[in-house]
Amino acid sequence: MKKILILSANPKNSSRLRLDEEVREIQGAIKRAKNREQFEIVAEWAVRVDDLRRALLEHQPGIVHCSGHGLGCDGLVLENLAGEAKLVSTQSLAKLFNLFQAKIECVLLNACYSEAQAEAIYQHINCVIGMNQAVGDKAAIAFAVGFYDALGAGYSYKDCYDIGCASVDLEGIPESATPVLKFRSQPSPKENKTENHTHQESVTQPNNSISQTFGNDSIGFGSIGSAGNINIHR
Repeated sequence: MKKILILSANPKNSSRLRLDEEVREIQGAIKRAKNREQFEIVAEWAVRVDDLRRALLEHQPGIVHCSGHGLGCDGLVLENLAGEAKLVSTQSLAKLFNLFQAKIECVLLNACYSEAQAEAIYQHINCVIGMNQAVGDKAAIAFAVGFYDALGAGYSYKDCYDIGCASVDLEGIPESATPVLKFRSQPSPKENKTENHTHQESVTQPNNSISQTFGNDSIGFGSIGSAGNINIHR
């Protein structure tokens, strides 16, 4: 059974979002699905920084769905102990998700300007969806419903993304180009074996081998600070 972990945060000093409706619609999509027995949904509310780490450790999800506010390159908005906004940096999120890459297959960031976080997390997770600009509640919910309707019907993550975008368009909401997919296919075991064999041969043939140096693509920890009033769509 694949676990879907929904993490929601709507701090007191941020604009109100219809996160409860979004979660209800996701639950309904899976409940209606022909493959519903293959999924379990866990929802965590008013998520704080510690809650994020603990939820990943406790639930070991295959899919992580984050709903709330985003601030572009500055990070995603969670909550502090007082229920106010707490900003988590892009680098910190990327490093955290790196620790769970063996389990997590897909991350959906249903928050404004979250493409920066999607790109960073994508260095470690094969399928990540973020938003390239502000996204309204109606568009965010429509995308989520289309995505999980398709997931429950047995479609691939890439197809789920396409159907989610189509769902926004069908509702007449001019935001179907806002969700952005970062996706790489997993090689089959046979392809992995072939790739490893090819690499072995190239190492044992020094006269004919070609060496190539890649840049450092590691992502370090960023700071976690406090955010002021958040008055954006998501």
